[in-house]
Amino acid sequence: MALLFITLRFLDIIDIMLVAYLMYQLYMLIRGTVALNIFIAIFLIYLLWLTVKALNMELLSSILGQVIGVGMIALIIVFQVELRRFLVFVGTRYLARTISLNKAFSLNLQEKRSLKIKSIANACKRMAESNTGALIIITRKSTLEVFAQTGEIINAITSTRLLESMFFKNSPLHDGAVIIVDDRIYAARCILPMSDNPNVPSNYGMRHRAALGISEHTDAFAIIVSEETGEIAVADNGSLSNNLTKEELMQTLEKEFLNTYMRPQ
Repeated sequence: MALLFITLRFLDIIDIMLVAYLMYQLYMLIRGTVALNIFIAIFLIYLLWLTVKALNMELLSSILGQVIGVGMIALIIVFQVELRRFLVFVGTRYLARTISLNKAFSLNLQEKRSLKIKSIANACKRMAESNTGALIIITRKSTLEVFAQTGEIINAITSTRLLESMFFKNSPLHDGAVIIVDDRIYAARCILPMSDNPNVPSNYGMRHRAALGISEHTDAFAIIVSEETGEIAVADNGSLSNNLTKEELMQTLEKEFLNTYMRPQ
């Protein structure tokens, strides 16, 4: 009897590793959400379809095949938020690092960018001491124009006093978020998408959920100052870090933006 051996090529190993990595990233994006249960159910239906197809159960295989065919459209609708987050993750973490139109068409553009890290950190520290609630969004690749249009366009140089005055409780601009692009406060009183993550602690208010929401939907970096506790927190890529000091906030900003924004002030 001839023995059949399974041949494993080098490309097959790469194929398996890529699929495993993509599945892991997908799991990281949908863990803790209702979408995870939906994904598991779809995966089980797919395994059932493969099984009945292998057993030549024509009728059931045909029915499940039609369900899976139509289910691809439903899958895109159900996972539209997660798919958006995944595409943002791929575009900002990998493609943006190797493909840059700014570098191709304007070699000096990066040198003109300057994020005023010290001004932002000082403003957050002072607002934390006075329990002034604040939500500051710092852009990366995307300028968040869609969200900026929901508020008031300011386009002013970033400064500690200006940020404080905007979030002062009697200011008409204190509700909503401030969006910072490069060294300028681009817009204020902006409306952001709320995170629907069920694992967000109940003691976090609307500012924290909005910060998580914008970090889930885009590549933006968010800073939150709690009105109740004066605690400083940051949200990035759908995760939250809280109880930061001014020095820790500055270190985080320098780590995240020093390579993108030149000459932090």
